[in-house]
Amino acid sequence: MAEVADGERQSGRAVLGRTWKFLREKAGKSLGQLAEETGYDKSYLSRLESCERLSKVAVMEDLDSYYGCGDLLISHWEAARLDAFKDQYKEFMALEATARIMWMFTPGVPGLLQTEDFAREALSGPQTTLEDDDWGEEQVAARIGRQYVLQQKPEPNVRIIMDEYAFRRPAALPKTWENQLLRIEAVAMWPNVTLQVLPFAAGVHHHMHGSLTLLWQKDGGGVAYVEGNTRGELTEEPDGVLRHRLSYDRLRDLALSPSDSLAFVRDVLEGHRS
Repeated sequence: MAEVADGERQSGRAVLGRTWKFLREKAGKSLGQLAEETGYDKSYLSRLESCERLSKVAVMEDLDSYYGCGDLLISHWEAARLDAFKDQYKEFMALEATARIMWMFTPGVPGLLQTEDFAREALSGPQTTLEDDDWGEEQVAARIGRQYVLQQKPEPNVRIIMDEYAFRRPAALPKTWENQLLRIEAVAMWPNVTLQVLPFAAGVHHHMHGSLTLLWQKDGGGVAYVEGNTRGELTEEPDGVLRHRLSYDRLRDLALSPSDSLAFVRDVLEGHRS
């Protein structure tokens, strides 16, 4: 639990930074020594410790191993990354992290499947300053960090429906797009994941301008999260969740079968390479 100061709950990022500094000082290391022994830039480590930046999850894994503290920094990082999102989305992500069943539809490549380079391109604006770049890197780190939920133990049962539109809007860099298609292909073959493609031939549908995610917990409780271009709505009321489930069922009925969907992804990949 985050510590409380002046009657207010401290941010997850502040707790992470304080824990980071405590471990470094307990080990008797300066930032310079830490940088030399871990291979990370000193100024980068300084900004992480002072909470100016959110690290990538791989950095936390390396430092947990370096300090021999189990998954202490990883656990604090998982709380800190929530600071990068809006309040209602934080609530959704907390539920996502414990869900046993996850169904989602997305008009584009879902964040849970994006490669780091694709996420960086998707999150970048037409013009960036150094400050904007820092913000973008935090968003990338937070997005990629979410992906652990797909393979946590016990593994959730995951069904993803992607609109064909996602495959007709490639990344700007050919290698980025190839790696993204390979990532989608690989995840589609995981035993706990079912991937389907909703083809253009299915025609107009009711989720063309937004995504839908349905989550069920171990106790059977369900929620639905609908997200558009500017806002998201979390629904826990049973009738609302049922209505969204029926909506999802209609999309699934219109989508290609899992085997045909995998063949579709491979055809797009082959076409990109040729």
